[in-house]
Amino acid sequence: MTEKEYDEPLLKPEPHTTGVDISTKRKPPKNLPDAMIKGLRPKQWVKNVLVLSAPLAAGEFTGRTLIDVVLAFIVFCLGASSIYLVNDALDVESDREHPTKRFRPIASGMLPIKLAFGMAAILIALALGLSFLATDGPALALVIGIYIALQLGYCFGWKHIPVIDIALVSSGFMLRTMAGGVAASIALSQWFLLVAAFGSLFMASGKRYAEMLLAQKTGAKIRKALEGYTATYLRFVWTLSATAVVMSYALWGFQLSNDTDGPAAIWYQISMVPFVIAILRYAAEVDGGKGGAPDEIALEDRVLQLLALAWILCIVMAVYVIPAVA
Repeated sequence: MTEKEYDEPLLKPEPHTTGVDISTKRKPPKNLPDAMIKGLRPKQWVKNVLVLSAPLAAGEFTGRTLIDVVLAFIVFCLGASSIYLVNDALDVESDREHPTKRFRPIASGMLPIKLAFGMAAILIALALGLSFLATDGPALALVIGIYIALQLGYCFGWKHIPVIDIALVSSGFMLRTMAGGVAASIALSQWFLLVAAFGSLFMASGKRYAEMLLAQKTGAKIRKALEGYTATYLRFVWTLSATAVVMSYALWGFQLSNDTDGPAAIWYQISMVPFVIAILRYAAEVDGGKGGAPDEIALEDRVLQLLALAWILCIVMAVYVIPAVA
């Protein structure tokens, strides 16, 4: 047998985002330590790089800011993993009936439910405690506290309520984008908040749309909340949010360009090109039913990665390089 048959690769899609895949043989965790690690879902931590957004956009990347961003990243990794543990513990019975989710650490019986809840409590305490080490510790603690509270509500039943579930998933992306700036006590502009809000809604609604397409195609029962949606409605939401995020970023870019003298202004305008193309590229993924796992698209789509690098280059030129040499 091949290695693939014995263990899941690190970036294997989550069952709830890619449907029921029974073609790949899966196995439960080998032992308790393995179960404890897999229960944290470390591959999902890639979402937390969004904490870089606010400091990068504001051009305030000092040594202390970098420390605050790292703290925000760690805090959200801890908070998110606590939610994964609680969610899996609450869904243990249904997961055991699922052809692939039954191999998850808790559903497989390798990670006891009481231990999972204990781990979650410790992670929440660590997340809240570490928050106070940031420049604006109370503010970061408030952000991660709101995140944990909303996601616990999601776990305890709100995920079954149409529209509310999208709002909660969207809030998770939104709070991540705010966290880095909040931790470093960086003022968040109105345009940044609009881009973050509609960008988060775009990814969340695209995620649900991809799941619906998959459910219609395979007949798999992905999640209960999908019963309250139609494909037309979800297309409307992610089309609306895509339009709003592009317009908000364009207006923000033109405002920054008008407020900036010299060559740096041009780079703000140029940054719109990779940004808009990236939105269109991601929209194509969503329309093809591949938007169920935004983190996996970001890790696997080389075109999106190049567009992201191009956008970062434009921002670095506008915010850091040009002002430094001018």
